Amino acid sequence: MTNTAAAPKQDVFQAVADPTRRELLGLLGDRELPLKDLTGHFPMSRTAVSKHLRILSDAGLVRERKVGRETRYRLNADPLLELKRWLAYFDRFWENKLSLLKHYVESSPDTGTPAAAEERLRLASPAQQPTLPHQASSVQVPED
Repeated sequence: MTNTAAAPKQDVFQAVADPTRRELLGLLGDRELPLKDLTGHFPMSRTAVSKHLRILSDAGLVRERKVGRETRYRLNADPLLELKRWLAYFDRFWENKLSLLKHYVESSPDTGTPAAAEERLRLASPAQQPTLPHQASSVQVPED
């Protein structure tokens, strides 16, 4: 006899790593939807969407329910707690960076306007400038 309530067959981290599966979770976040409604949101076949849903189901993130001939899917957010706990550990690094930025902005003159803050960042040396994700690492700041 097999236990159907066994541990998930798929890792939650691997399941949410794919952008299509993350979008599926978003669509199922506040309502239950059948496969035909989910398929319309993606430029792929019904079979491909079904495979993504199977991976999410194997990770325990999606539950299925038969209604007549139709299978409806809904989010089960409980396994996301593992992901949330893991990410919470790294929050302290972001909080530290934001605290440093706040201190820098508040300790500089003319802090009253956004333009002044932007100018301070522009004039800062490259070592002091915050690196934004969309900035290329080879960007040079001209020296005055």
